Amino acid sequence: MSTVFPEYVTVDYEDGQGGSASDYPSLADKMEKAAQVVAVALEQYERPAVMWTGGKDSTLVLYVVREVAREQGVAVPPVVFIDHFEHFDETVDFVERWADRWDLDLRYARNADFVEMGAQPGDEIPVADLDEVNRRELDRLEYEGDTLVLDADTFEGNHLLKTVALNELLTEAGFDGVFSGVRWDEQEARATETFFSPRHDSEKYPPHDRVHPILQFDERAVWDAFWHFVVPDAVEGYPEGYVPETVGDLPEGVTPEDLPVSPKYFEGFRSLGTESGSGEASDRPAWMQDLEGSTERAGRAQDKEGVMERLRDLGYM
Repeated sequence: MSTVFPEYVTVDYEDGQGGSASDYPSLADKMEKAAQVVAVALEQYERPAVMWTGGKDSTLVLYVVREVAREQGVAVPPVVFIDHFEHFDETVDFVERWADRWDLDLRYARNADFVEMGAQPGDEIPVADLDEVNRRELDRLEYEGDTLVLDADTFEGNHLLKTVALNELLTEAGFDGVFSGVRWDEQEARATETFFSPRHDSEKYPPHDRVHPILQFDERAVWDAFWHFVVPDAVEGYPEGYVPETVGDLPEGVTPEDLPVSPKYFEGFRSLGTESGSGEASDRPAWMQDLEGSTERAGRAQDKEGVMERLRDLGYM
């Protein structure tokens, strides 16, 4: 693994500093900025990748990356799915189905140690049985237990199953720029992010940059982008701007499986995490809920600001 970030990258790390969604008042403004950020990234990074959870934010980022790559006549970068072993089955099915439809180079980031031992969520694992990498990471977290319960919604589990797994893949593949779907309005921990965000401390992670094309979006704008751009471009004949109020309200001949929209959003989920740690916010589809008057990630098990700050310092998204 290279411990030095490549000198050929010359992006503006201050772009977006102090910004907010209101700086980009229209959907067109937001989409234009997203495309600009992606265009710069595809020109600057030699080995970029796209983080894709199957959720709305990362799917919007993937859409913009695919569109700009097509315009530039370059290949779509590899797509990285972090497998923490606790996804909804529908999430995995969605990612694999659309990776096939869009002919994506799908890479899985998994903690190799847990894969090799055949560990399952909820298993209690002696720390002494973990490999050197995982023991070292637990030391960094000042973890003092003799055993570890494998759970992606705990602080330690999140770090080992997500961040460490990602870092292993970054090391193996040598990715230098990673597209991510974080937004300013999601949490305080992400409110100060910039469009190009350095992760160059080799003591913490393989040196790379995070690229954030949709910082300027809020939750409503993300869904507006889906119904005006993402869905119509993926489904032939879908009316641009048409917003279905229920599953039964889709245009004639269109099924939920035809849409690049996770089925969990139709069920009322607004933010997708682990199967045990995510809850429905309502019985209405996500985009039909009171997005402005309620909290988007209230159904997620691990979203306290103090925890998120620590996780992001360790390399989490």
